[in-house]
Amino acid sequence: MQQTRIDFRDQISKNKFKSFILISLIFVVLVLFGYVISFAFSPGYFFVIMIVSIIFSLSYILISYYNSDKIAIASVGAKPASREKNKQYYDLVEGLTLASGLPMPKLFIMESQQINAFASGRNPENAVVCVTTGALEKLDKRELEGVLAHELSHVANFDIRYMALATVMVGMIAIASEIFLRSLWFRSDNDKGKGIFILIGIILAILAPIIVQLVQLAISRRREFNADTTSVKFTRYPQGLIGALKKIKKENQSEKKISRAIAPLFFANPFGNLGSTHPPIEKRIEFLERM
Repeated sequence: MQQTRIDFRDQISKNKFKSFILISLIFVVLVLFGYVISFAFSPGYFFVIMIVSIIFSLSYILISYYNSDKIAIASVGAKPASREKNKQYYDLVEGLTLASGLPMPKLFIMESQQINAFASGRNPENAVVCVTTGALEKLDKRELEGVLAHELSHVANFDIRYMALATVMVGMIAIASEIFLRSLWFRSDNDKGKGIFILIGIILAILAPIIVQLVQLAISRRREFNADTTSVKFTRYPQGLIGALKKIKKENQSEKKISRAIAPLFFANPFGNLGSTHPPIEKRIEFLERM
């Protein structure tokens, strides 16, 4: 039975809508948790918790967000690419920026025999793209173009900004949960009549951080699918990206040089099947073959 073809324009719209639904789910969990806290203690107490959570979460994320490109490049020990030595790399990125209307990002190379790449930066004007030496050596021109188009898609779709928003909200819930649980040791006798709300609050304080982290992973996987789709829009040639994914599937992902903190940035999960920030390669290939 022949599968129906996928139009990349429709798929981009669907992926964006699904990402919106997922991040809305995190917001709903945050509001629900706050609602329960306001009944368990008082509305004023809820606002104190939220203010503290927002300050800590935003401070951490803003520092990371505005230095995301520098942090990512430094953490993997990447070096600037040379136009003379890496002409194909430069030529492919320049061609893709013309096709996508994006400014030229700074290009880097990291030493690794894995086939991989990542993009970072808070906006297209401050973007960086980094590929491994393994990608440059093992991929042919069309395959490398597909990988680079995927990374530029993350830049075009403002995925760093989107994931930063999700991280802020997840961080707020985690911090609020911690404050709420610790504050139970200091509750007054006046709170004893609110036992049911305190119990619900305890359950939510334990489950909410787990739930929103799972949602955050789902958002990350959805953005990967969206980047695959947008890369086809840029190249009009899904076979290049399919070929790269098939080569990644065959090779052994055994190196551990990459920090787990930046693993979600990469084209393919650098830790093989550990973690779930990326969709299974088989599903990505199946998805692309229908375009």
